Amino acid sequence: MIAIPSGFNLKDYLVLEGDSNIRHEYRYGSVYAMAGGSDDHDEISLNLIELLRQKVRAQGCSVRSGNVKVNYADAFFYYPDAFVTCDPRDSEDRYVKRHPKLIAEVLSPSTEKFDRGEKFEDYQQIESLEEYVLIAQDKIQVECRRRVRDEQGERWKTEVYGAGERVVLQSVGLEVAIDELYRGVSLNIG
Repeated sequence: MIAIPSGFNLKDYLVLEGDSNIRHEYRYGSVYAMAGGSDDHDEISLNLIELLRQKVRAQGCSVRSGNVKVNYADAFFYYPDAFVTCDPRDSEDRYVKRHPKLIAEVLSPSTEKFDRGEKFEDYQQIESLEEYVLIAQDKIQVECRRRVRDEQGERWKTEVYGAGERVVLQSVGLEVAIDELYRGVSLNIG
């Protein structure tokens, strides 16, 4: 991500987004231009979107790609690589969704630290979010962070999947061989 000079207010950001051919993310007054991804990044994202769409359409949910923003309380606007929303309120705005139940990011060297840290902290503020999925593109690894609410309170539990395993996305009831997520990438899987 490339930072644009800070001091943007929300109105300025939305005007910039409306007039620009380049996507930008907004976080607490700072705006970041989105860099392009690799073909492996794109292949993993498309594989995930295809698998999710097949599963969630019958549930009345929709899957969105990195072209639609996720927003929380005007604090941030992000473009996740893929996300699922089942909330009817998310049909009110064609460009911004506020109630995702699953968000997935394909990790890139330039964004991995942010995706694992501050971005995850921000996403945790979204009450509807049940699962945050981080997919490596330099090795076969999928990390699922799941919100757990019980008598002990609220916390996030992490499960990591590797080569030969089946990835379980509990929030949408999808279980798939990890190789399906990596089909067509340069790691020579299948």
